[in-house]
Amino acid sequence: MTGTPRAPGAGTGTGTGSTATADRDPGLQPERTRLAWRRTTLAGAVAAVLATKAALHGPGASAVTVAAGALCCVLWLGVLRLAHRRIRALAATGRPPALTPAHAAAVALCAVATAACGMVLVLA
Repeated sequence: MTGTPRAPGAGTGTGTGSTATADRDPGLQPERTRLAWRRTTLAGAVAAVLATKAALHGPGASAVTVAAGALCCVLWLGVLRLAHRRIRALAATGRPPALTPAHAAAVALCAVATAACGMVLVLA
């Protein structure tokens, strides 16, 4: 037997150059990813609504808390836009493109900024 050893569970396709990706259904992973993006936007919507409620009706309602609540809503809209772009990219082709570092960084920045706004609301 010559060649490189295959890992257990690796692809069993015939022909040269067969890999584990040749055996998988390409429709399942993009669908799970689309659902994950939708869950992320739903969680962001809940966080934005709760932040707005805390900013407007909390015990220490002030201009700072209202600004933090508004910023949470704007950040959620940013995540919603980025998620929608990614969902469209996943649905457009049979093999979706990789997530770009800029896209991932933008979503992570929105998540961290939303957490910072939440801390302002809690501490104010």
